[in-house]
This record gives sequence, structure tokens and C-alpha cells, in this order.
Amino acid sequence: MKALVCAQFGALDNLRLQSVPAPTPGPGQVVIQVNAASLNFPDVLMCQGKYQVKPPLPFTPGAEAAGVVCAVGAGVTHWQPGDAVMASTGYGALAEQCVVDATRLARVPAEMSFAQASAMVVTYGTALYALRHCANVQAGETVLVLGAAGGVGSAALQVARQMGARVIAAVSSDAKAALCRRQGADAVLVYTEPEQLKSQVSALAGESGVQVVFDPVGGDYALPAFRALVWGGRYLVVGFAAGAIPAFPLNFALLQARSVLGVYWGEVIRRDPAAYQAVLRQLCDWVVAGQIAPVISAEIGLEQAVEGLKALQARQVTGKLVVRLTDTGWPAR
Repeated sequence: MKALVCAQFGALDNLRLQSVPAPTPGPGQVVIQVNAASLNFPDVLMCQGKYQVKPPLPFTPGAEAAGVVCAVGAGVTHWQPGDAVMASTGYGALAEQCVVDATRLARVPAEMSFAQASAMVVTYGTALYALRHCANVQAGETVLVLGAAGGVGSAALQVARQMGARVIAAVSSDAKAALCRRQGADAVLVYTEPEQLKSQVSALAGESGVQVVFDPVGGDYALPAFRALVWGGRYLVVGFAAGAIPAFPLNFALLQARSVLGVYWGEVIRRDPAAYQAVLRQLCDWVVAGQIAPVISAEIGLEQAVEGLKALQARQVTGKLVVRLTDTGWPAR
């Protein structure tokens, strides 16, 4: 079978599309015939050796996939060949087949396409878990989303709106601002300079201010966003797409009773499978009802995956890039 292979950590140009043996499931595992796999910024970091998870080399990147079960291992009773599934794979999804623990699978509703399903697990799962379970966002609150046109940012925008929050979307260009307006942002700001962010946010938030910041970016805009929070505000640390990990003077937390909340969805999936399943069920229900829809900017082939990862690295992607494996023998949905 064909798979994208990382044989050494470093530049994305090191990745190679190769023929590799098809996987076999161990106890408690299943093999998925992959129809679609989405690209995520952690895939870039993992290939560079900069992510908190470092797979043994060589490995295939790709943290989420959707397709059809083609084999099950010993002890697997809830899944059988032919089931349409989505999965958090951690890595391994950018291949025609991948092996994954059965606890990481969720059923794909008949009303959803595999492309949609492959775009749900990482970014939309992160967004819902962060906003509901970590920050306990309430209807009527205002949520500031940094990097709101990216994969997890656009997910957070939609999820927060679905939860009844008012959303201020912060982005780096007018084109990205237009996307956020189409996705229903209540207000949009284009980053200018870090020292101006707090005043920009305050002008848009009005007297009620910002109760929650969703930050997958980090870097120079993190502290101004944190300082824009009202008394008792919650700051969600989601990632560091800007590259730099910010440091906060803790007096800014103390003086306004603000909370800093870490969001590590990948570890939640491992530690709390029931919460993982509940989050995906809610997301699927919303998609089927037409209340949210994954923002898929393009569908590409496996041979274009490296260029897609490079675009993510350069922060040139809006929404999600989906890799379609059209020669798997299974029909697209």
C-alpha cells in the first residue's frame, strides 16, 4: 500500500511517498481502509520532531482519518468489517490503511461524508472540549478566537456560536476576515500590532468585555489577549502556531481573578474515552442537523500532502485541508 513516510525528523522535504506493508491489527485494534485524512498543524511539528509526541522512526504522519473498517483484532466486538468510521489515529492516517485502537473509533452517520468526518476529530473535538468542558462557556458570553480562520480557529468560531456565545474573530488578513464573517463571527478584527490588540478587542467587546479567549496561536499576541479578559475570565491555551511559547506575569491573573486553562485534547482521548465519544456524538448531531459544517478549503491527493503540510507551516491554509485517497476501493460518501 502507499503511505507518506517520515524517516527522520526535520524538514518536510524529507517526507517520502512509499510502498509499505499493509498493517495487521493487534488485540483491541482495527485496520481502517482510509478514504479521507485531514492535515493538522501538529502533523508539521511531529515531522519536525518538535511535538510533545515523538513516534518511533520511521512513521507515517496524520492524526485523523475516516473510512471503512477492513479488519479487526482479537477482543474487538463493537466493530466489524464494513463499518464506516472516523478515528483519532495520533499518527498513521496518511496511508491507504492505518491501524488504530478500537476505543478511538466513532461511527460516521450516513448523512456525513468521509471528508467531513475526517475534518471533525482533531479541530472540532478540541474546540468543543475546550469551550464546554474546560471553559464552561455560557450563552451570551463573548469569546475571542485568535487565528480564527485556521483549522481549529474556524472550528472554535462555529462551536462557540452554536453554544450561544458572541464571537470576536481575530485574524491576520482581510481575506481571512471575510471567511470568518461568512462563518457567522459577530465581530472581526485584523491583527495590526500586538500592543494594539487589547484596545482593538475592547472596542469590539463593549461594556460586557471578553469572558473567554481561545488561543491556538501563542506568540506576541497572547499576553495582550489575556489582558483583554474581564474579571474572572478564562484563557484557553490550545497551541502555539506562531512558534513562540508566551510567558505571562502572574499578577495579570491574580489582579483580575483570571484562569489559564490548558487544552490537550489528544491526551483526553487517551485518558477519557467516554468523554471523547460524547464530544464526537455531539459534533455529528450538529453536522447532521446543519448547525455546523467543517470548513474544508481544499481536497488534495496523497501525493500533494507534503505541499499541504508546507502550506500549514506557512499559515497559508484557511479551514482544513483534506487528503482524499480515491483508489482505496471504497466509494466516497
